[in-house]
Formats: sequence, C-alpha cells, structure tokens
Amino acid sequence: METQRKSSGDNGGGERGLLHTWKGYSCSVTPERLLLSRPVLQVALGTRHGVLLVEGGQVYSFGELPWKQSQVPETEKPTLESALSGQQVVAVAAGSFHSGAVTEDGGVHMWGDNNSGQCGLSGLITVPNPTPVALVDSAASPPQTVSVWELACGEQHTLALSAQREVWAWGSGCQLGLNATVFPVWKPQKVEHLAGRYVLQVACGASHSLALVRCLGPQDIHRAPVDKCRQCNQLLYTMTDKEDHVIISDGHYCPLGVELAVDEDVLEAPASTQGLKTSPSEPVLPSHTATLNSASSAPAEGADPSSDITHHQDLETEESALANGALPASDPDPSAHSEGGGVLEVKSSPYPDEQAVKDYLKKLSDSTQVEQPVKGTAGGPHTLLPSAGGLTASTPGSTLNSLVASCASAVGERVASTYEALSLKKMMNLYLPSGVSRSGGPAGLTGVVPGVAETTTERVRQEDSTQAKKSCSTGDIREEEAEDLRRRLSLPGLLSQGRYAVQLLSSSYTLLLSPRLLKKVGHPRMRAVALTPIGGAVAEAQEAFPTLQTEVWSWGRCEHGQLGHGDTLDRLQPLCIKSLNNKEVVLVAAGAHHSLALTAQSQVFSWGSNSSGQLGHMESPSTVPRLAKLSEGIRVWDVSAGERHTLLLADGDCIQPIIYYSGQQVKEGAEESQLGQQEEEEQWAGGYTQQPVLLPFCMNLRYVSSVFAGGQRCVALSDQNVMGFIASLHELASAERKFYCKLCNVKTQIIRPLLELESLNSALSPVALGLLQTLAGQFSLLCHLTGQHAASLTANLRRGRNVKSLLILDYASIFLDSHHEYCSAVGNFHVMGGFQTLIKPSLDFFGKSAELLQKLSECSEENLTMADLLVALFYLPTPHLHEYSRLLLKLATCFEVCSNEYQRLQDSCSKFEALALQLKRKRKDANYTFHFWKSFPGKMTDSLRKPHRRLICESSNKALTLQNAGRFSVNWFILFNDALVHAQFSTHHIFPLATLWVEPIPEENTGLYGLKVIAPEETFTLLASSPMEKAKWLCSINQAVDQALSGAGQDTASVSSGSGQKLEPPISRMASYTFYKDGRLKDATYEGRWLAGKPNGRGVLKWSDGRIYTGTFKNGLEDGFGEFDAPNKTLNKSDHYQGHWKEGKMHGLGTYRYASGEVYDGSFQDSMRHGHGMLRSGKLNTSSPSVFIGQWLQDKKTGYGVFDDITKGEKYMGMWQDHLRQGTGVVVTQFGLYYEGAFKDNKMMGTGILLSEDDTVYEGEFSDDWTLNGKGVLTIANGDYLEGSFSGEWGSGLKVAGSYFKPNLFDTDKEKTRAVKLGRLCVCAEDKWQAVFEECWSQLGCEAPDQGENWKAWENITVALTTRRQHIQDRSHSRTLDSLEVIPQHVGPITMERYNTIRLYLIKACDTPLHPLGGLVETLVAVYRMTYVGVGANRRLLPQAVNEIKSYLNRIFQIVRFLFPDLPEEGGLIPEPTTILQDKKEQGSTDAPLESPKPIRVVSSSALLLPVLLPRLYPPLFTLYALDKEREDDIYWDCVLRLNKQPDLALLAFLGVQQKFWPVSMPVLGEKLQVLSNTKNICFASAVETLQQISTTFTPSDKLQVIKLTFEEITQEVQALLKQNFLWSMDDLFPVFLYVVLRARIRNLGSEVSLIEDLMDPCVQHGEHGIMFTTLKACYYQIQHEKIT
Repeated sequence: METQRKSSGDNGGGERGLLHTWKGYSCSVTPERLLLSRPVLQVALGTRHGVLLVEGGQVYSFGELPWKQSQVPETEKPTLESALSGQQVVAVAAGSFHSGAVTEDGGVHMWGDNNSGQCGLSGLITVPNPTPVALVDSAASPPQTVSVWELACGEQHTLALSAQREVWAWGSGCQLGLNATVFPVWKPQKVEHLAGRYVLQVACGASHSLALVRCLGPQDIHRAPVDKCRQCNQLLYTMTDKEDHVIISDGHYCPLGVELAVDEDVLEAPASTQGLKTSPSEPVLPSHTATLNSASSAPAEGADPSSDITHHQDLETEESALANGALPASDPDPSAHSEGGGVLEVKSSPYPDEQAVKDYLKKLSDSTQVEQPVKGTAGGPHTLLPSAGGLTASTPGSTLNSLVASCASAVGERVASTYEALSLKKMMNLYLPSGVSRSGGPAGLTGVVPGVAETTTERVRQEDSTQAKKSCSTGDIREEEAEDLRRRLSLPGLLSQGRYAVQLLSSSYTLLLSPRLLKKVGHPRMRAVALTPIGGAVAEAQEAFPTLQTEVWSWGRCEHGQLGHGDTLDRLQPLCIKSLNNKEVVLVAAGAHHSLALTAQSQVFSWGSNSSGQLGHMESPSTVPRLAKLSEGIRVWDVSAGERHTLLLADGDCIQPIIYYSGQQVKEGAEESQLGQQEEEEQWAGGYTQQPVLLPFCMNLRYVSSVFAGGQRCVALSDQNVMGFIASLHELASAERKFYCKLCNVKTQIIRPLLELESLNSALSPVALGLLQTLAGQFSLLCHLTGQHAASLTANLRRGRNVKSLLILDYASIFLDSHHEYCSAVGNFHVMGGFQTLIKPSLDFFGKSAELLQKLSECSEENLTMADLLVALFYLPTPHLHEYSRLLLKLATCFEVCSNEYQRLQDSCSKFEALALQLKRKRKDANYTFHFWKSFPGKMTDSLRKPHRRLICESSNKALTLQNAGRFSVNWFILFNDALVHAQFSTHHIFPLATLWVEPIPEENTGLYGLKVIAPEETFTLLASSPMEKAKWLCSINQAVDQALSGAGQDTASVSSGSGQKLEPPISRMASYTFYKDGRLKDATYEGRWLAGKPNGRGVLKWSDGRIYTGTFKNGLEDGFGEFDAPNKTLNKSDHYQGHWKEGKMHGLGTYRYASGEVYDGSFQDSMRHGHGMLRSGKLNTSSPSVFIGQWLQDKKTGYGVFDDITKGEKYMGMWQDHLRQGTGVVVTQFGLYYEGAFKDNKMMGTGILLSEDDTVYEGEFSDDWTLNGKGVLTIANGDYLEGSFSGEWGSGLKVAGSYFKPNLFDTDKEKTRAVKLGRLCVCAEDKWQAVFEECWSQLGCEAPDQGENWKAWENITVALTTRRQHIQDRSHSRTLDSLEVIPQHVGPITMERYNTIRLYLIKACDTPLHPLGGLVETLVAVYRMTYVGVGANRRLLPQAVNEIKSYLNRIFQIVRFLFPDLPEEGGLIPEPTTILQDKKEQGSTDAPLESPKPIRVVSSSALLLPVLLPRLYPPLFTLYALDKEREDDIYWDCVLRLNKQPDLALLAFLGVQQKFWPVSMPVLGEKLQVLSNTKNICFASAVETLQQISTTFTPSDKLQVIKLTFEEITQEVQALLKQNFLWSMDDLFPVFLYVVLRARIRNLGSEVSLIEDLMDPCVQHGEHGIMFTTLKACYYQIQHEKIT
C-alpha cells in the first residue's frame, strides 16, 4: 500500500504491526512492547518460544530455544533467523518445540525439536536452524514438488496446506491422518482422506488436527471422483441391476483403515433410545444442540438418530464402519456418526448382519410407538429433518456423489421409476422441509448446496428458538417413521449390507423427482427458495469472495473430546464435525487440548479440555462444539488458543476492538522462576475464568488487528491510527459484521419461522406467496453476500489492512445489484398487499406485543401496527447503503485527492449514495401505489394489480377528461410506470407506455388544455382542467414513457417528485405490441421500431396463424426489403418470400419459394407476379420440371416468354396470354424439330412452318401440336415437293391429297425451287423482353422509354447504389462501387476524352448488378442463355439469336443516350483532338505516321456496348454459329489438315507465292535457322501465332484488330527480306496470307468469319479493316474449294 504509506506519513514502521505480549488476565497485567525495527506481520507461539514474521519477509525467534547450539542468554530479545535471509518468508508456524516457515515460492523450512520427525528431516534429533523440507508428489509422473500455502505445527507433527488446497503431514501420531503403522513419518505425505476437497485452513493442537474445508459445490464437481481405495486399491463402489432399479453399493471395507478397535459395546442401540427418553431432564444448552453424556449419548445436532432407519437400512452399515475409523477413503462425510449420535454401535466388525438390523428395526418401531405422546410437547413447528444416511446429506462428497457424477446419466431413466416405488410421503419428507411438506407445499428443497442446507426450513433451527429440541424433534420424526414403517413398500435388495439405492441422490445434484410423482403430491406447487444461496453472485467473483459454506474436520487423539464428535475416541482419519455444518465457520484454532471455531456471525464454538475454563463456558460434556458465553452484542472476529487459555478479539461498543481472555490465570513472576514440573502443574492450578473476561488494558493498545496465544503467552498486534485510516478500516469491518449479525437474526427469527407457518398457504394468495418466497430468497442472497463481505473485511484487517483488496470496490456492482433486486422484491410484495396479509400469521406467531419485531426492526416509535413493523423490518437493509457511502468517503479522506485510491473510493461512495436515494424513492412509490390500490374499486384491482406496477398519477379529481365523452360516462385515467389505463364503469383499457405517444395541442384561443394521445390502434384527446395539470400530465407521461423505454420501467421514480427536467421520449423507438382490433393485423404481434404510433423501420410481425414478416416498415405497412413466411397447412411446409415491399404489398424484385417446391424469381406488383420473372417448377425427378422466363401480368404469364419443358425436351419462345401460348412463337425439340408459326389456346393452330433435322419442310395449316390439318406444301430435302391438303400427326403417317412436283427434272422449272424463309412467323427481336427494359427505365424514374428527367435518373442511380450497397460484403465489388459513386459529367459537348470516360463508366456500370444498367445486362444475359442453351442450341435459331443481340444494343444505346444526352446518335461523329489517341478498341486509328488526316470517331452502339455484352453472351452464340457452319467447317478443316502435311517451301510453291517472298532463314529462339526443303512450321511463324489469337477474342472489333496485326507481321517480315519499303498488291498478298491462314489451323474459322460479318460495326466495312476481313473471308472460301492435285 504505497500510497497509504506516504499519506500516513509513515516513518520506519512506527505505526503499524506493533507487538504487545502478556500472560494471564489479572487486573494488574500490563502488556510489554517488543521493539522491532519493522512492523510485525504474523506471530506464532510455541510452549516456551515464539516466531515473528516482520515486513520484508524476515523471521525472528524469541523465548527458550534449546535447539540453538549457542543458547542466547537474553531469551526475550528476538534473534534473527539468519538462515532464512535472502528468502522472502510469507508465513510462519510454531509447534510446542519446533517452528516452520513458508517462503514466497511455496518452499518449507523447519527447525527445532525433531524427536518425532516433526521437522520432516530424518536422522536429526534437533534441527538448529531453518532447513528446507521438500514436499514431493510421487503420484504425479514425473514426480512434482508441491508448493505450500500455510503450515501448522503441533507437539509431534506438522501439517502443510498446499497451493492446490491439499493437506500434507509428517511427524508422529494418529493426528497425521495418514493410516501409517510406523512412526515417525519423516517424509511429508498427502492426507488422502481429504483429497479432492478444497481445504481452506489447517490448525494443530498438541495431539490433534483440524481442517476447515469448503463444502463441495458445483465448482468442485469437476474433480475426478475417487473410485478406488487409496490404501488397498479395491473398487469403492459396485453397481447391480435389480429389476426396476439400480443398486449402488459402497460396501467396501479397507483393512488398512482400521487402527483403533476400542470395545464400544457401551453404545448399543437400546441405550441410545433410552438416552433419547431421558434427555429432557438434562440441562438446556445455550446452543440448543442435543445434550450428550458419555454413557448414553443423544444425537449431536446434525445427526438425527432415528430419522432414517425406516427409509434405508444402509445407515447402520455405514455407521459401524465409521466408528472403527474404517471409513472408505473417499467418503469424507458420513452423515450420522455413531460417535456423534451413538445410534448403532453393535460390534467391532465393520457391518452388522441382517438379523441385527431386523432386531434393531423392531426395537425402534416399538420405541417409536411408546414415544408418540412426547410429540409436540415443546415442539412448535420446528422438526428435525432426516439427515442420516446421506439423504439430505449435508456434504455431497459422500461416496454416493462421486458415484452419481459418474453414473447419473446411466441410471437417469431408472431413477424416476425407482422414486415412484418409494413411499411417496417419505419422498416428500426426504426432499422437502418437514414443517412445510405437511402444510401443503414444498417451500424449498433441502440443501441446495450441500452443507448449506439452511433452506426455507433449515434442518435444525440453530440458535433461534428457546425450546429444547431434543424430545420434540425426535418424537416428531419417530411418529412419522412408525407410521411409515407400517405401510412402506418393500424395496428389493435394499436390506443387503452397505448398499445405497439410487434414491439417495445427494442434494447437490438436481433432485430427479419425476413429474408424475410431483403431480401425485397434489399440493399447490410453489417455487422453491433456497434461503442460503450458493457462492458469490457472479462467476468470476466467486473465487474472490470468501466461502461461508464450510465444514470442520478433525482427527487425532481425543482424550479430552477435542475432536468434537461427542466422544473420546481417537480418529486415524479426518472426520467431519457434523454439528458445525451450516454454522459458516471461517476460522479454526487449536490449543493444546481444546479447539475453537469462529463463525461468520462472529460467534465462537469451543470444545475439548475445559480444565481451566478455556472453552469460555462451563457446560458439559465438552466433547461437542458449544457457544462460548459472551454478552449480547459482542462480536468476535479473531480467536487464538494457547496451552490452557483462549484469546478472543471482538467488536465492542466503540470502533476500537476489545480483547477477551478465558482460561488459566498466570501468577505474577511465574515465568521468571524456572519451576520444576510438579510446581508448574500447581502454578497452572490457580484461578481461572468461568466465562471470557474483558482485558481492561486492551483500550490502550489502540487498533488491535490480530491476537495470538501459545504456551502461557498472549500476543496482540496493533496499529496506530494514522490519518484516521486504520480507524476507518476497522469501522467499516465492524459495521459490516454488525449488519450481518442483524440480517442473520432477522432471517432465523422472523423470515424462516414465518415461511414455515402452516397458516401461510391459506393466508396468502399463490402470487403473494411466490413474491414472499422471492423476497426471502433475495434477502438470503443479500445476507449471504454481506456475510462474505464481512469475512473478507475481517481477513483484510488480520493480514493486509489496505484498500487494494476491498471487494466493495472491485465488485461494487454485485452489492448494488443485490440491494436493488432486494428492494424491488420488498416493493413488489408491499404493492400486492403482502404485508397486510402477513398480519394474521404474524400475530399468531409473534403474539400481540411483538417485542421481537420491535427490537429487530429498530423502530423507536410506539404503537406501530404489525404491518408497519413488518415493512420497517423488511426495509432494514436499505439504510445500510448510506453507511457504506459514509464509510467509503471517510476512507477516501485518508488519501491524497489525486491518488488512484481516492478516486476509486470516491466513485464507489457516490454510487452507493445514489442507489440509497433511488431506493428511498422506490420505497415511497411502493407505498403510494399500495395506498392507491386500497382505495381502488375491487373488481379492476385484481386484473390491474401487478407486482412490478407502480402508480405515477391518476385523475380521480377530474383533472383529466376525455374529449367528446358522453355526459354520463365515467372516464378515469391512471398512469402507471408501464401503462396508461383508461377506466370506465365496468371496463378498462390498458395502453402500454412503450407504444404511447403524447403531444400537447396548441391552445390557440380555444381555451382547451388538450393532450393528443396516440396509441397503435387509436388516437384520442384528453382535456386537462388547467395549464398546470396539462403540464403535469404531459411531463409525467413523457417521463414514464422514457423510463419504460430505457428498461427502467420497473424502477421508475414517482414523476411527481419530478426532477423538473423536461423529458421528451424519442418519437422513434423500439417496442413490442399485439394488435387487438379486427382487421389485417388482428392478434398479430409486432416487435421492432415505431414512429408516432405506427411500425416504422426494421421489425418483425407475427400473426397468430403462423405468418411472419421480417423486414422494414413505413407508416405501419411493410415497405422496403423484407422476408415473409406463410405456413401451408395442406403441404405442411411454408411459402417463403424474400424481396421488396411497398405499402404492405410485395412490390419490386423478389424471390417467392412456394411450399409446393416452385420458385418464382422476379418482379411483383400489389403482391402479384407482374413484370419480368422466372418460375422454376419441380426438381428433375418430380412430375413436371420446367422453367418459364418472361413477362407476367397480374400473376399470369402474358407477353413474350420462353418456356423450357425439360421432361418433354421442348422449348417454346413466343407470346403468352393468361398462362397459355397465344400468338406467334417458335418451338424447338431435342430431336431437332423446329416449328415457327401461330399458337392459339396453348396449341399450334393456324399457319406455321415445320422443319425436321434432315431439312424436310412443311409450310401450311396446323390444328394441334405437331398435327397438320389443311392446305400446305411439303418440301423434301432434294427439292421435290408436295402441294395439297394434309392431315395427321407429324412423324406418324400423314394423309395427303395433292400434287407431287420434281422441279429439277427440267431446267425450265428451276425458278420454282422453293427456299423456305424462316423468321417471318416468329416474334421480332424488338418485341422480346420488353418488360426487362421497362423495369430498367422505371428504375431510372421514367414512365416509358425516353420520358423522364435526366437529373432524376442520375439521382435514382445514386440512391440505388448506396442503398443496395449494404447487402454487399465482397471487397472487389465495393471497389467497383467506389468508382461508380462519382457521377461522370453528363451534359456538354462530347469530346474524345469525354467519350472515353463514358466508355469506361459503362464498362464499370455493367459490371455490378446494383447499377440499373448492370442489372439490365445481368437479366439479359440470363434470358439469352435461357433461350439459346440446351434444347435451344438449334442452328435454325442463329438468325434470331443475332437479331436479338442487335436489338439489345439498340435498346441499351437508347438508355445510354438518355443518360448522356449530348452523345451523338448511331453513326454520328466525334472530332478527334490533334494528337492521336491510341486506343485498343478504336477501329479508325492505325500506326500511321502523324501527318495522316485527322481521323474521326464514329459513335455506334456496337463500339460502345459490344465489349460489355458480347463476352457474356459469347458461349451460346458461338455454339449456334458452329452448328450452323458445321458442314462448311468440316470441308475446310479436312483441307487444312491435308495441306499442313506439306513442308513450308512446298506449300508456298503450291499456293503460288512468288519466290522473292520465300524466307531464306528464320530466327527461332534467338538463332537463325536456314529454311530447307523439309523445314515445317517456320516460315511466317510470328504472323501465324498472331492470327491464332482470333479464337481468344470476343468482339468483332477485337477480331479485326487481330487480322490487322497479322498483316503487319507479314509486311514486316517481307520488308526485312527485301530490305526496302514495299507496297502490296492483292495478287502478291493473297497467297502469302492464305499460307498463314492454313498454318494457323483455326478450327471454326467459318463461325468466326460469320460472327464478324454479322456483328461488324457498319462504319468499318469499307475501310482498311473491311478490306483485310474480305481477304480472310476469301481465304476461307478458297481453302474449301482448293483442288489438291
């Protein structure tokens, strides 16, 4: 605490860790100061010596040190243990005659007497100086050194607690807990019996050991269960399947475990029952635990002798094993020890035989009948709960649990049925608090956390009631047992030795009560509330908060009862002291022969030797823990035990701690005289205390932080109060301890008894009862948290005394939340009138006077009603927040303002202060609301009164009326924190605040003070009586709405206490609402954004019939992008739509997946398919897979469309009307048939042309699909034709009446040859896909093509790009979008530069579907491929395919010209600037010298748009070309292959190339190769390579460019050959070019030529490109007709 040190003005440690030492308690004793240069951190005292740990980690010894070689004469002066210098020591310990230290790295050093091996070093009788001792875990592989946390030393043994929280021991005696047979044990060994448990602290007496252990909680379950005995390595459990249940046996008996076989027949069963009967005559103890005497011991407080014998007969078996110390190694907590309860020790064998059990049961049932009358004599509602046999096992580490962990899954199924086999009532008693299960409802499952089983009804109400619980509690249970015995079900196999049936699932695992079982119980079911919560409030906080759920385990010698098990039997192995379970022990201490346990509630339990009154009470026997006698209000927070005395450090009336002493008086000067043994005994025999006495000098010691005792000595460590810091820390801790004790008193004396009252169920409604249980649960959580905090603050005082580790700073939110939730729970209970209904049960219980309530609630006022007292009592925790804030502020003032500590303390202080004020307001609100309900008419109260609902204001004073209300109507407006209620005579309507908008109506001379209230389904006007009222209501409603929206609705402050700020809740907000009025939205629930009473923004709308819409809304209607699901009951699937909406209807692009499997993808309008769209039906294996793409009109196929019938293998391209083919169209089939002509009513009907694959043609009338009917002409492939009337189906025998012509017989008939012209009877290209283009125009904001504003179009483009961009995640895509965000200059004269900008813009725009042009191109590509791929790849369709592309170009160009109005029309010119722009796609420019005339750019749609469009359409188009040119290409290819077999020179000669053009040598790979007669593929190689690239380009302009480059390559080569400039003549050039074409071997050259010809830009036909193309074309025809000779 550096900051602290500075601000304290600390000089050399003079103020901290001051050490005072004294002996005895007489008035004349004055402590002496031991002066050291540094503050003392820890003291450990042996019989005649002591060890000090000072700041800096140094260790000093003082007193008699006989093991030192050179005995220091002045023993009282501390001497430094120099052997430890250089080591940072963090803890020290002292045994009777030896000492130990723990270093920072977890190492152990021991020194002193080693006669019994207590120093862990073999071969030495004494160890003069601190020597390291190694703890090695040999079970680990490789063996690992164990790091140690703390040490404890006894007379002949030492215990170490490792950092893993396991206990290690060495030395001699049974107090090691090691099952060793040979002593001393030199080498530290692990105490296996505690393995797997989390040990918090160890302590050593002279010959006994104590361990404080954390109860097994959820956090410990991950530890692997121990399933084999660590000693004899046998299985600890076995499982047997018995018909309807599984039996799990833990009947393992370990021979090595039994060491002390004392004859214990004294404790036979009959004696124990007698003991029970005689017990009422024995004195009542202050702790109200059952009395125990040596002859016949009644049960110790957690062990109830008879509770369970009739449940499960495994009790005895476990018991006897325990008494013998033969407890299986992994069963660390037998629940009812024979030692403690004396129930059943029959003989020294580990288990009784069955006969013994039966006899015992018989005796028991007799005695229970005898004892029936005893029941209830002093019983009250408290009844012992069965705690034996692991049933409500307070520690679930029992054999069973590790087992349950491993096999619960296996037996889960069976367990349920087994439960039902169990007697029902027993089950209820087993799992439910006894007092409650009878009164009709489980108020809480016992033992939610094992060992913390203080549930709603705790096992034994510990110190809360003044009756002796012995006879009544056992009698109570006995009666039930006897009754149960008479009618219990026999469970097979349960009597066999040592078996647990699975029913005994311990409480730490979720109780598997079957639902059927619970139904049978028939009690009103209530929520179980654990009155003691589990761990800290937040997962990560759990480790930081000290645990209160602890157990104390003891082992070793027990001649004085110092083990606390109610007997004087020695124990070889650790055993849990049951009576300390649930006592929240936080510290244990051991004197020579007595033991102490300090609880979180600041009480001290003591047991063991009481020869000098060292236990602080004079009760006997002292073999069980009992409370030390201290006057009320004394809260002990540190304890230490010496040889025969005990020191207690406690809170008194002032902040300064006080010290109590109990035990032997030490005579003056005794320690100076070296007395003989006998005299020493006499000296001890002086006076001693009957109960702890206050040491008068303790006030002079200032702020004592811890006390230590040992031998006869006492030591206190104290601090000076520098700058008030130490005092403030003490005050904080003291206040928290006091607060915790107060809460515990309320819990045990008020809440628990109340919850157990049988009259509670009848007095409280189920709702109120639930709220009371919630309240009790929250109180418990708060109480537990306070206890943990108090324990943590106390530990901080003992050790650190700094603010770094204050939980209240680190975890402030946990404290704030707990208080907040608790206060809400009290308010909810109060509002529901809970405290009124509690009056009667409370009067029955506490009586009329209720001093207890008066005292606990700290109410000074007289004559308060019971309800007021209860309210005051339950609001008790709230003022404590002020205390927190006051003390934190006090601490903060001890620091510099700029320091970090000051800031943290100050922040926390203000948080607590703020919460205190908030909770004060909450209390006021609850009170106000409660009084309102008292006056409210009853019928409505029931439906409107909700626990969390608080009143803000109401209009009973007619301050607010409804405009235009009837004269006699009653309109009452009530504003709650979650709703505005409009109440009338008998009805009321609730308007949730989240969906309420209120706005003032301007007065404008009307003189009306109106407020307009808007709710989702209605709007009304309220009139206020005055401007004041209007302002008040407006502010109240707005503030309430705002708080309801911010989620604080449950905790609103009353607005009337108005903070004055004008809160305007947001007009747009998130809320949920269910519509109730008839209409489209009836019973639909909307959750999402609202704007002024209407859904607006993103939201989800769910109808009661299962329809769901998720997406955006506008003005209460679906608008924008959204998804919609509609269940289809008949098909048991859902229709699903995803797309755009407008005004509640599907509108725009979307995808609709029908439950039937059909998918429609396209445009909608008014929720109907309208515009362009594609419908896919069925998968390939279902009845009719087909695809339609085309135009829709009001849900019907109408207009141009393509229908692909995949099953028939037909494709129709033509006009539709009302889902039917109607008008002209084309059909192609997979067999090569082609039809074009008229359709009517879905059939081929009217004039048409039919072609088959072999060129047979019919032209004439049709009446049905493929059915000829009427006049027509049939032409056969060779030119013969039939003319007449036909009837019949094509391909299945035609009937013909007509004439047959053979035109080629006579030359005169040649002109009659019939050439069929296709394309006349099909849809012309301009009429195709109009809907697609219309959609694009409408996106640009135009009603029809070219009708609209240019600027509007650009605006729409920008909007489209930005809004749709949100859906895109693709990086490269977003880069394209970035470049499109800049609108190019679209007005003004077009120059070449602007033309290029436009061209680049178009390329990018067509690249993204988000741009209207890109979307258009994407759709066109889709429809084109749909048309011409698959069956549509029919050569007859080529002309149509080409025309379609040309039509696309024209129509897109029209849009481009609309966007760029100054662009010249098709064929217009753009003057080039003076410098020539080289552009790959410029058809005009050449590499000509600069003086050539200025070229001009001709604008054409193909130049601008083909580069964008053609690459995407190329595959289907080129396929059509290849099919069409198939015959020519085959002839051409045949010739190419043959001619290419020739060597170069032969081929050149054959083609007639002039000799002067024959290359002599060619450069190949950098070297010149001579062209010889056999050389192949070398001449003009570069030109050949260039020409081959024609196949890799798409557009005609690119292909022409390739041809041009080929010519240039040839020219260059020839020029190099002739070494001069040279002009070609066609005669010279053609043969050379022919040679290059042949050598280039282009497979589909005919297709390439046709494509260029069809799509070439008209403006280049007559230029240079045109000539070169003509040359190529001539070559193609030349090659076809080449006669090879």
